[in-house]
Amino acid sequence: MPDGFINAPTSAATGVIAATALAVSLRGARRELDERTAPLAGLVAAFIFAVQMLNFPVAAGTSGHLLGGALAAILVGPFTGILCVSVVLLMQGILFADGGLTALGVNITDMAIVTTVVAYAVFRGLVKVLPRTRRSVTVASFLAALLSVPAAAVVFTLLYAVGGTTDVSLGKVATAMIGVHVLIGIGEAVITALTVGAVIAVRPDLVYGARGLQQRLKLRVGGELVDAPAPAEEPVPAPATSHRRLWVTGLVTSLVLAGFVSFYASANPDGLEKVAADQGIDKKEERHASADSPLADYGVKDIGDARLSGGLAGVIGVGVTVVAGSAVFWAVRRRRTGDAVQAG
Repeated sequence: MPDGFINAPTSAATGVIAATALAVSLRGARRELDERTAPLAGLVAAFIFAVQMLNFPVAAGTSGHLLGGALAAILVGPFTGILCVSVVLLMQGILFADGGLTALGVNITDMAIVTTVVAYAVFRGLVKVLPRTRRSVTVASFLAALLSVPAAAVVFTLLYAVGGTTDVSLGKVATAMIGVHVLIGIGEAVITALTVGAVIAVRPDLVYGARGLQQRLKLRVGGELVDAPAPAEEPVPAPATSHRRLWVTGLVTSLVLAGFVSFYASANPDGLEKVAADQGIDKKEERHASADSPLADYGVKDIGDARLSGGLAGVIGVGVTVVAGSAVFWAVRRRRTGDAVQAG
């Protein structure tokens, strides 16, 4: 969302909500991040940045892109997931003039907090009732991501009802926003399920949402099947080379997506842009404070070749996001280690 869609009081209120949620998430992430997930979290942020550049067509001249809350929550945990998406939104707003700076609280609240919380709540509910298998994790990922996107559309409509800057029919806004974002949710669900399925196939121990899904051994006692006692065994760490291979593969994939594949993304406006234009929500849109940034609009200033300019911007974005994200998560991880040493 750019600046100007939501008035100052509402933007300030969501800024407080976002800041509070980020503070809580920083504390919660200490429990989620360990030697396995800390390096992955920065990569997840970079991957979300890259895939968000890949707008896909949905309907009637509209496109959609990944929001990423469900994907981040399932891979690295809900608190860390909120931080991942927030890092992406911050990089986009500051470097690429994508998403208003005064609207940052609104964007974090809606795109980072709402999608992550809704997705993870749905995911945890599903894995409790589905068979305890890796396939169930993938299915639950699909459904959680599918529902998280229209949930964000509903919250946007509520925020606009409270602080919208133009006089438009809220019924039409709600119908248009929810309708198009249900379709976008399908794309979100496919991307999330494919990514979670790919990671769980090679390193299930790195998927936060798949932990503890091992089937308990059954014993027949007196003609009835009962759970066998859980064996006391030490976890076997995966080889460091396996971890590094996954990280390098993920980073290279993100660079290719942002630096090359993004050139072929749909040029149609995304769901919010389309609804804003059709319903008159964008009448008071303000010029972005970073509109003169060398990377504004995902292009490198003074490079005339559109493919080269966009590709370089994407590569720079992935690099900056993975560095910024990794720095945040390593700092949180070190704080957890320090707390553990003091407690000991």
